[in-house]
Amino acid sequence: MESIQSYFSPVNSAYTNKNKWETTQIGREIESHNGDFFPDLKFKEIAFFNIPEYEGSKNSASLSDCKIRALLYSFHHDNLPRIADIGTFDLMPTRRESFKIIEMVCKELLHNGITPFIIGGGHDLSYAVYKAYASLERFVSLTVVDSKFDIGLEDDNLAAYSHLGKMISHKPSFLFHYTNLGYQSYFVSNIANDMLSAMNFDSIRLGDLKANLNEVEPIMRNTDFLSFDISAIQHAYASANVYSSPNGLNGEDACKVMRYAGVSDKITAVGLFEYNQDLDLNNQTAYLLAEMFWYFIDGYKIRKNELIPNAKGCAKYTVAFEDGKNEITFYKSKKSGRWWMGVPFRKEGVIEPQIYYVACSYRDYEIANKGEIPERWLKTLNKLL
Repeated sequence: MESIQSYFSPVNSAYTNKNKWETTQIGREIESHNGDFFPDLKFKEIAFFNIPEYEGSKNSASLSDCKIRALLYSFHHDNLPRIADIGTFDLMPTRRESFKIIEMVCKELLHNGITPFIIGGGHDLSYAVYKAYASLERFVSLTVVDSKFDIGLEDDNLAAYSHLGKMISHKPSFLFHYTNLGYQSYFVSNIANDMLSAMNFDSIRLGDLKANLNEVEPIMRNTDFLSFDISAIQHAYASANVYSSPNGLNGEDACKVMRYAGVSDKITAVGLFEYNQDLDLNNQTAYLLAEMFWYFIDGYKIRKNELIPNAKGCAKYTVAFEDGKNEITFYKSKKSGRWWMGVPFRKEGVIEPQIYYVACSYRDYEIANKGEIPERWLKTLNKLL
C-alpha cells in the first residue's frame, strides 16, 4: 500500500508532535503522516483522511489544515483502535482523475480490511467510494443520512444533488440496499419516494427517525457504507454548510447515529461530507464532527464480531403465520441481545435453500407475533427473488 502515500499531503507538524499530547489523548496514540513518516497500514483498522473536493457542491473550502484534526487529537480515549491519519488528499488536475484515485485508494483500503473514514468534500464523493466496492465486486448496503435523496435527473452531471442517481444507474449494479435517514418531506418529491419504495429501498422521515432513534441500530448492522451529509444536522449545531436548514438532527442525535455505526460489525467505510470550514468561524461544526468521529471510535472498540447469528450463541424463535404457509425464524444473541431474521432464498445451481440473515430489532419480532410480516423481512425477500 506504499503507493497510497504519494496521493496525500502530510498532517501539520503542530499536531503530529507526540510530546504535545497527554498519554490518554488521541494525538498521542494515533499514527499520522508527517514529512518523514507514513503510517504502516498493514495492521491498521481505520484510515482517516480529508478530501477538499467541492466542484460538484455549492460548498467550498480552502486547502488549509482541516480544523477537525486539532480538536479530534485533543480528545481523550482509552483503548483506541489502530487508527492512521494519512493526511489530506491531493487533488488531481481534473475532477475525473481525482475521483479515479479516490476510488483506487478506497479499494486498496477495503481490500486490506481497513475502514476508510473520510472528511469531505462534496457529498458526491460517495460515488467514488461506491465505485471502490463495485470494483471489488462487493454488493453494497448504503445508508445515507441526508435531508434530501440526491437522485437528480438522468442527464445531470455527477454532483452533490445527483450522486445517488448515478449509483442506481451504474451498470452492473452493486447497490444491494439503500436507506435514507432523516429526509425532510418539503425537500423530497412523492415521485422520488415512491420510486425508492418500488425498488424495495427504505426512507425514514426526520420526525420518525427522531422518535425511534434506537431503530438506527439494526439499520447500521445491515450497512456497509455510511454516508453522512451534515446538512441533515440543524443549522444551530452544524452551521458550516450552505445547505443547512433550521430543522434536522441535533448534535446528540448525530453522535448516537455514529456510535451505532461504530458498533456495527458490517460497516467498512464512513464519510462525513459537505463540511465547509471557511464558514466555521467559531469551530462549532468542527467540534461536532470531531465528537461524531469520537463516538464512532467508541462504538468500534466494542464490536462483538457478530456479523451473522451464531447457531450456538443465539436463542431461536420461530413465528408461524395463520395462513400455514409462511414462517419467520428470529435469532437473539445470548452475548449482546441483538436480533436477526432469517430470509430464505434460492441460489442458482444450489439445491438446498439458502438463508440470508438480516439484522432487525425486537420490534420486528413483536410485529411478526401480531400476525404481520415485518417490512424489513419482506423487502429483503423481494430483493433476493
